[in-house]
Amino acid sequence: MTITTHRWRAFALLAVAFFVTIADLAIVNVALPTIGRELRFSESNLQWVVTAYGLTFGGFLLLGGRAADLLGRRRIFMIGLAVFTAASLGCALATNDWSLIALRGVQGLGAAIILPAALSIVMNIFAEGAERNKALGLWGAVGASGATFGVLAGGLLTRYAGWEYIFFLNVPIGAVALALTRRVVPESRLATERKRYDPLGAVSVTGGLLLLVYAISNAPNVGWGTTRTISLLVASIVLLVAFVAIERIVQSPLMPLGIFRLKTLAGANAVGFLLGAGFFAFIFVGTLYMQQVLGYSALQTGFAWLATSLTSVAFAGVSQSLVTRGSPKLVMAMGMALIGAGLLWTTQAGHGHYWSSLFGPFFVTGLGTAFAFIPVSIAALAGVAEHEAGLASGLLNTSQQLGGAIGVAIASTVAAAHLKALSHQGETASAALAGGFQWALWVCGATALLAIPVTFLLVRSDELAGALEAATVSEPAVDPAAA
Repeated sequence: MTITTHRWRAFALLAVAFFVTIADLAIVNVALPTIGRELRFSESNLQWVVTAYGLTFGGFLLLGGRAADLLGRRRIFMIGLAVFTAASLGCALATNDWSLIALRGVQGLGAAIILPAALSIVMNIFAEGAERNKALGLWGAVGASGATFGVLAGGLLTRYAGWEYIFFLNVPIGAVALALTRRVVPESRLATERKRYDPLGAVSVTGGLLLLVYAISNAPNVGWGTTRTISLLVASIVLLVAFVAIERIVQSPLMPLGIFRLKTLAGANAVGFLLGAGFFAFIFVGTLYMQQVLGYSALQTGFAWLATSLTSVAFAGVSQSLVTRGSPKLVMAMGMALIGAGLLWTTQAGHGHYWSSLFGPFFVTGLGTAFAFIPVSIAALAGVAEHEAGLASGLLNTSQQLGGAIGVAIASTVAAAHLKALSHQGETASAALAGGFQWALWVCGATALLAIPVTFLLVRSDELAGALEAATVSEPAVDPAAA
């Protein structure tokens, strides 16, 4: 078996693990009413089935990337996979609200360990150039389709098997992946005589991110201007400022600030943040809109999202080809423009029908994700040194997950505020709901479009060109080795 075949076998296993963790961000959404009834959740606690996962997912990504670089990427990947799989089994067996919430948090921790380790392995088994771009293109397509697949799978499993099976599904997948990892995934780590972990940096950045995501996620319920929300935001800012100060003085920082000298990396993370904020909030708002305004069942809602997910997968190859042969910067801008256009088009749906009002914007949005996720993934890692691969991958995922958490919180606040205002004006409940969701979708669309000027201002064509030029240099060396 050739070296190339071994690489792609390893990639396939890593991609499956990545797909499952991304799908779990959305898979519970359509099952929430059923979970709430059967486990007797209060309305205020039900949101934590989703939020607990996002909190630990977004908060521990950087720490997971650093641990992968120092302790061994395959080893850390396996630890994360074991934690995620065990927590999934625990969620399926949960008998009360607080046990499910706690185990969802552990699931998010497992995902935060898996993602940066997996992407860092991909970076190390593929040399920079055409083959890595192809791998990252496929990786981007997996990420783009994972969330919408989660909504579909959640609807199917809730309808025909029971909500527990949205978690049981992860157990055999995780077990098989664990059994195969040592056989097909190579080990790699940062070569260093002494392992330094920067504990103060880890505590400050993880604590700051956790408090930030917690405050933003909880603000729609307790109010943005309350002492609780303001105190949490101030505390998170203090911790994040402390983190920057620590990273400037420690010998082996968790996140060397010099990495941001790569302007394309900084720009890709900014676009990734806006991409997460716009797209993941769209999934959240769109799901509620279809169920609460149009009266769709969980199953109907899941199938409705196929227009987005299948389009994204179908055009992933086209996107990868354009990125490799043309300009990743232009493809990225085009993708974000399509996402923004699709979201703004959705605001006109009102009380319309799926084929006349939703299919078109869902298709355009899916097309946009194919052209956005792939170049963002490539740009965030182009030119990154081997010893910073785990850091760069963790940083990119952190940007997207924090963007998603903040986007959902802001969209929820906008929808709730306009729902309340329209209700006071005498609108019917259905009209008020539709109006609230419409305004939330306007915000989602504007957020996505904001990424276009960010792309042109921060992403540098010359840095991206280096990765593309490497294709012609690296391919002659790779192919003979593979043979």
